[in-house]
Amino acid sequence: MTRTLSAPVTVAFDYTRSTGPVVGRFLTGLRDGVVVGGRTSAGEVVVPPLEFDPVTHEPTTEFVEVGPGGTVTSWVWVPEPVKDQPFDRPFAFALVTLDGATRPFLHALDVSSPDEVSTGMRVRVRFAEERVGAITDIVFEPEIGEPAATTTLQTVDPVTGVIVPVSLDYLYAASPEESAFYRGLNEGRIVGQRCPTCQKVYVPPRSACPSDGTPTAEEVEVSQTGTITTFCIVNVPFLGQKITPPYVSAYVLLDGADIAVLHLILGVDAAEVRMGMRVKAVWKPEAEWTYSLENIDHFEPTGDPDADYDTYRHHL
Repeated sequence: MTRTLSAPVTVAFDYTRSTGPVVGRFLTGLRDGVVVGGRTSAGEVVVPPLEFDPVTHEPTTEFVEVGPGGTVTSWVWVPEPVKDQPFDRPFAFALVTLDGATRPFLHALDVSSPDEVSTGMRVRVRFAEERVGAITDIVFEPEIGEPAATTTLQTVDPVTGVIVPVSLDYLYAASPEESAFYRGLNEGRIVGQRCPTCQKVYVPPRSACPSDGTPTAEEVEVSQTGTITTFCIVNVPFLGQKITPPYVSAYVLLDGADIAVLHLILGVDAAEVRMGMRVKAVWKPEAEWTYSLENIDHFEPTGDPDADYDTYRHHL
């Protein structure tokens, strides 16, 4: 029971951004089967085009269609691809100077062995059959046979925005105090830690008191009833939302604790929630319990009179 707990965690969201006239021109080209570079004031042709000239700092306005052939200037072999890389099998990343460009472009090269790659080899762009205006619309492949026919870019319905999924996977290792907290939740209890100096009880627990820095040592089980200190009414829908607005997220100061915990308030109309309202924990069925604060489905009113403001004003 003294072993600390750990669990895999994924933080993910879709990042949406406008492309602007320069990046948009490049992505529109990829969607339409053309690679577009930008010419700088020094005469360089860069792929992807730079939004601003590195010398004059003026916006890029001159565009050049390059490739689809090119020459490998450098490369690295990827023997064990990781999640979301261009291929789920070994491949190469290569710096390729496309015909008509003066600077190399980094992208994936579809080869099955490092013996098939060499500096100076000729490659060409391979366009995906279904393209959306993203860098994943293309990869490189060895240039064999006649060069592919070129296409002239048609700037109809340009790409003006992109949505990029962003995801971070990591292993969260709980401290001994947090592990005790999560084990308590798995047993239907709410457990905190008491500071031996100021006697404050923290839920969720802290390894050291943030007020005086003293390590916490005493485990304290607190009540499953408490007082709403502050709250917000969520009226705006968002992606992945599990509850239809309006609903309330509130800080609940559990009896016996000295710090409020954020949780969901249900069982009452959102307009009736108020500071000082007395609430109690409503647990999910025991068969669904894990080592998580989500074992408590929500808090709901107890029906008791509101707490006096002086009992929680120092916890706002």
